[in-house]
Amino acid sequence: MTARRKQQGFTLIELLVVLFIMILGFTALAFSVSSGTDTAKLNATARDMVSALRYARGQALMTRQQTTLAFDLDDNSYQLSNRDENYRIDPDIELTLVTAESELTGEAQANVRFFPDGSCTGGRITLTRGAAIRQIDLNWLTGHVELESK
Repeated sequence: MTARRKQQGFTLIELLVVLFIMILGFTALAFSVSSGTDTAKLNATARDMVSALRYARGQALMTRQQTTLAFDLDDNSYQLSNRDENYRIDPDIELTLVTAESELTGEAQANVRFFPDGSCTGGRITLTRGAAIRQIDLNWLTGHVELESK
């Protein structure tokens, strides 16, 4: 009696199934990494803007003079009143600003003004990139700047 030996190994279909599963896994990983990069850019922009707002408040308190942060929504940029540098925001990030009507300076331009006592015109800045949203609230009475994630 002859015993037949079974051939051991993988069939082509088994290899294709494993390859397909690996491709799905790498695709999911790529989407995860790219969305993480988007969120990181949004977080960095929000932190930079919060720093600029807090700097403007500090300057108003120290110099005893009004300091403004001027926003240009068409250009997606902002500028401090005592600096020449124009800070650009990534074009993929949508900027929305709610401020006092007296601070609207043009069609898509507005200011946030900080006063020598630390107060400000108040308002809300919303940064959006895809599904990620970061909101910066400005307390008009205290000038306190707070960053929130939504």
